[in-house]
Amino acid sequence: MSENEIFDNDLEDNPDDYRVTLDLDDGTSAECAILTILEVDGQDYIVLVPVDEDDEPMEEGEVYIYRYYEDEDGTPSLENIETEEEFEKVSERFDEYLDEQEFNELP
Repeated sequence: MSENEIFDNDLEDNPDDYRVTLDLDDGTSAECAILTILEVDGQDYIVLVPVDEDDEPMEEGEVYIYRYYEDEDGTPSLENIETEEEFEKVSERFDEYLDEQEFNELP
């Protein structure tokens, strides 16, 4: 992954308008919506879902997960997850998040 651009919107005020453009390793770009930011072992991780020009998810179940940082000025940056162990921990937390969301949607 090369340079990533996070647009200048306030996530807390307008999460539906917050978008990230990922420059992928294969030379293509993906416009993504932020699904959530999770914390695992004191590190934040961002879960992104690719969207089309109508802000609809591109493929069901497709997400990108990265380490998420903000510098002292609040400028966000993303970093690849390097180990399978770290990825497994984050994936388990993401599964818990999805279960929580389904539970919250029950009547």
